[in-house]
Amino acid sequence: MMLKTFVLQRHDVTEEELLEYNAFCQLLPGASSTQTLTLIGYKRGGVPLAILTLLIWITPACILMGILSFVLYYINQDVFKFVQPMAVGFLAYAGFKAFQISIKNTATACIMAGAILAAVLFKGPVLFPVLIVLGGIVSNFSSRRIPDHKDAPKKIQWTNIWLFAVVFILAGFFSEYARVHGWRHRQAFSLFENFYRFGSLVFGGGQVLIPMMFDQFVTRPMAHGAVPFMTPQEFLTGAGMVQAIPGPVFSVSSYVGGMVLRPSGYMMHVVGIIIASIGIFLPSFLLVLFFFPIWHNLKKYVYIFRALEGIHAVVVGIMWAYTIILFNAIPFEWLNLLVMVSTFCILQFTRVPPPIIVFGCILLGWVF
Repeated sequence: MMLKTFVLQRHDVTEEELLEYNAFCQLLPGASSTQTLTLIGYKRGGVPLAILTLLIWITPACILMGILSFVLYYINQDVFKFVQPMAVGFLAYAGFKAFQISIKNTATACIMAGAILAAVLFKGPVLFPVLIVLGGIVSNFSSRRIPDHKDAPKKIQWTNIWLFAVVFILAGFFSEYARVHGWRHRQAFSLFENFYRFGSLVFGGGQVLIPMMFDQFVTRPMAHGAVPFMTPQEFLTGAGMVQAIPGPVFSVSSYVGGMVLRPSGYMMHVVGIIIASIGIFLPSFLLVLFFFPIWHNLKKYVYIFRALEGIHAVVVGIMWAYTIILFNAIPFEWLNLLVMVSTFCILQFTRVPPPIIVFGCILLGWVF
């Protein structure tokens, strides 16, 4: 769609530029499709148009997912019961496609297997960046040669990275300060810190964000004996419905943010939707505008080039690990298993659009 619109119809960028933007954004944490569109806006009109492009792209999806978090309790929950196993099917398909792209040799297969084992056995937000760093270190023992790049060095703009770091530090500080001092709305500060951290550390797009959110808001509270912010079924309903919403998969954060603050009343419910939306997309915006000018500079370093192979293998391992975890979170029934397998097969062997699959599963839940 971007190629047809921005290259062939509008001539905003060349085909080579679009492909480079897309490849570059795959290397950054955050929403890669959102970052690609942001770069197109940045090229055409600088920072103001980049901001406008970002807002136009994310607003419809965030509003729709936020509305879902409100109306979920006014709808018969049974209609969504097959959306949950369908969401696992989507994640399995994403892991399979990523496996085909990123796992090319024994070394990357071993890195992937190690990431699967670690993600299944250990929990916590620190796990993901640690695995990514370890994967990059391990893959540096390869003998891959970096292609020749003759691009001139570009000037680095430091404002965005400083702003990113300041917000990251302040978010963590106020989250902890509000918790220690028992602020009334301390959960809102914690929510922003959670989603800002996710947006800063998620490599691999929305299919990796979903497992991280599941760990933060469902698994970890249960592991510590507390009531989870939402049930696995509620979470998987949102993870499945986002596949039917036009726009970025990261908009599922709007749904989760609203659900987390839902017990505090309608006003805080809306605040949760807004906080989560800003928190998840702001790091993507700041990071892409900072790193893009130095993208050509980084490509000449062989250590960075080799590390990417291991990082991608870790991402695949995390996706497969949480496919297993989410599979175990839903009732083991033959209809659920059939929906999961059918979703995977439809995505793999047909061109049926994802929204059709979602609506089909809703209809199936209404019938059965």
